[in-house]
Amino acid sequence: MENRWAPASADGGHRDELDACVYGSQLLGRDPALVLHGGGNTSVKQPFHDITGRRIDALYVKGSGWDLATIERAGFAPLRHDRLLELLALDSLSDMDMMRELSAACLNPAAPAPSVETLLHALIPHKAVQHSHADAIVTLTNTADGERRVEDVYGTDVLIIPYVMPGFDLAKVVSQMWDDDRYCGMVLLNHGLFTFADTTKEAYERHVALISRAEAWLDEHAPIAAPTDEPPPPCRCLRLAELRRQLSEVAGKPLIARRHWTPQIARFVARPDLESLADRGPLTPDHVLRTKRTALVGTDIKAYTEAYTGYFSDNAARTGARLEMLDPAPRILLDPEIGLLGIGETAKAAAIATEIYAHTMPVLERAEDHLGGYVALLPEDVFDVEYWSLEQAKLALGGPKARFTGCTAIVTGAASGIGRACAEALLSQGCAVTGFDSSPAVEGAFDGPNWLGREVDVTDADAQQRAIDDAVERFGGVDIVVAAAGVFGPSAPIRHLDFADWQSVQAVNVDAIALLLSSTHDLLALSPIGGRVVIIGSKNVHAPGPGAAAYSASKSAVTQLARVAAIEWAEDAIRVNVVHPDAVFDTGFWDDETLEARAAQHGLSVAEYKSRNLLGTAVSSKAVAAVVAELCSDTFAATTGAQVPIDGGNIRVV
Repeated sequence: MENRWAPASADGGHRDELDACVYGSQLLGRDPALVLHGGGNTSVKQPFHDITGRRIDALYVKGSGWDLATIERAGFAPLRHDRLLELLALDSLSDMDMMRELSAACLNPAAPAPSVETLLHALIPHKAVQHSHADAIVTLTNTADGERRVEDVYGTDVLIIPYVMPGFDLAKVVSQMWDDDRYCGMVLLNHGLFTFADTTKEAYERHVALISRAEAWLDEHAPIAAPTDEPPPPCRCLRLAELRRQLSEVAGKPLIARRHWTPQIARFVARPDLESLADRGPLTPDHVLRTKRTALVGTDIKAYTEAYTGYFSDNAARTGARLEMLDPAPRILLDPEIGLLGIGETAKAAAIATEIYAHTMPVLERAEDHLGGYVALLPEDVFDVEYWSLEQAKLALGGPKARFTGCTAIVTGAASGIGRACAEALLSQGCAVTGFDSSPAVEGAFDGPNWLGREVDVTDADAQQRAIDDAVERFGGVDIVVAAAGVFGPSAPIRHLDFADWQSVQAVNVDAIALLLSSTHDLLALSPIGGRVVIIGSKNVHAPGPGAAAYSASKSAVTQLARVAAIEWAEDAIRVNVVHPDAVFDTGFWDDETLEARAAQHGLSVAEYKSRNLLGTAVSSKAVAAVVAELCSDTFAATTGAQVPIDGGNIRVV
């Protein structure tokens, strides 16, 4: 393990111990071999000064909802250290009572809820504590003889703790086993590593040293074979969409399913013992919240669901509380032809599940092939964490889900104007969106796991199909299509019409959309929410203007295409609607010169021309996008074949 503590960032370079703790926490959190997505925790003991200036001995511990990679001072909850030690003197303490008492001991009401491992941090008689779930450590511990292997690597330098569920009970076990300060670290079997010292820098350096010793031992005794670089099998997009539909039906909500294929995955899914390994359990119990206890091998979702239901039934009485079963859909699917599907309620959740399993695979292989076999916690121990009220509370911190959570969309013309606004509206409501545009700017139009931008000429059928395939591989299927790509073309009276100009307008505004609909129909028919299509038409369908023959004809043609699609696709539960905007001046169709020319043509000023509708209102791309998003929602579940004007009231249309 590389020591990434910068020389200029020694503890003396920070204004206080908490600053040093923030820095050291970020170093741990940014190394995925140590900490993944909210895992691990850190603390530091330093005085807290209240509003009167009174000095109080305090423990600053990582708060729930914060990720070590990006944590800041505000992410640490300050608690009265003496009160925490008083709690440790109790013989027993329930989880709910513990969290209530931790909240009461907090010196800042605005601080986040403290870690469930707060009492363990308070117990350790050192100022700074760092805790990770390092891959190298769990590779040693998750074996049939894990404790002995830890002893082989570390001798008496670390305290070895048997697995106990985090919280009060774990802190009590450690308090009973801790006999002196000779340890430089503590290994929790099937859990991870703690290091501690008088400064965060020294605690971090101990972390580096102990993990480096584990890595060196593993390299000697359990080397990782180099994966072969096998190309992925071709993507069978309809098969992926069908699997996503089945997964969503089992979950009772739309899910994202992202396909992955790497040399590591290729080797792992080709193992003859794949099914056995995938059924053993997670590296650490908290991973169950992201990946479920086991992965699905193959595509028999029904069998997985039945097995999960049995697992729940076998263990539901353990907590003594009335439990409601979580959705039984897998979060990892492994198949020799598909590779790995990361599954989640959001694209981010699917990516997290995938990253955790990417770290799981090499641990499983090393332990199985060189260390006598991989052994995880018993199913009942994993269940206790999966249905632990405190962990479930963490997952609920995000609040209610946006209405398009788990849904996927394709939006054409997404780099600017109405298309970009439609993509933004869907993204803001939780949808995973793939944007097509001829401009390379589309790829970086938005950030985040819910966005995929593809530079594509929509008139190129092969290029558009490749982009659709990319969308399915990234998100698992297609629920929504918004056809917003369009061109106006040169203005000319019909008698001076250039036929090449005519054809180029029809190619983008009609032919490309016909290709898009034809290519996405089967995917939309497999949507777990029912397919939804919105085509951007124009006021010119009902009120054409002079010099716009090609544009007006193209928009009329695509409106007729949408009407036929609405008729044909209703039996597949696919809704197809059209919106007809007018006078949307924040698009690429308009510039100052064009606006001035059009205004003069109508004998109006530019300001008058821009608000020439009945309501006297400006129509923006954002306003059009809001209607498009609403048409894609369940509000319009009973609407198809509709044409909705968004024009402020055009006298020629009304």
